[in-house]
Amino acid sequence: MASSPVLTTRVLLVCAAIGVATGILGGIAGLITPGVLLLSPYLYGLVLGSHVLPGIIAQEVLRRPLVALVTHVIAALISSAFNPAWALRFIGTALLFGAIQEGIAALTRYRSWGAWRFFISAGVIGVIVAVVVFFAAHLAVLPLWAQIAYLVISVLGPIAWTAVGLAIGSALSRAGVARR
Repeated sequence: MASSPVLTTRVLLVCAAIGVATGILGGIAGLITPGVLLLSPYLYGLVLGSHVLPGIIAQEVLRRPLVALVTHVIAALISSAFNPAWALRFIGTALLFGAIQEGIAALTRYRSWGAWRFFISAGVIGVIVAVVVFFAAHLAVLPLWAQIAYLVISVLGPIAWTAVGLAIGSALSRAGVARR
């Protein structure tokens, strides 16, 4: 007897719906990024942190392997429509964030779906984002207070967005999106 596939049509459609909605938000985040970097670069971690939403919502609703990665890629493709020049950045971010979220879920063999697990992945993403962007964007030239604010906000941004994603995912589940 054949086993049922992990990514059924229903699962893929839910991933697509979540990906489109969060991709629009990611596209808006991409559009405001140049202004944030120009006016208040220490807030960039909060903007970039919004990109954790696709995987968090998908995993909270569906609780299955690969849904974070699939949803992130769909969201990245939608975000790319807002700023095609950043398509590779959106896709790279999607693959990185999705892989981290899937990796943390895989460590628990996709059996533990407590909020703590989502916040661990958000913390890992926050630390990676904080360090990489700090050096890539040459934020060391900022005043010390702005450097510290950037590092704190970059770590806490994905954590805050994860709380938002869990709330949205929980509401979608209560609305019956995850029913079989």
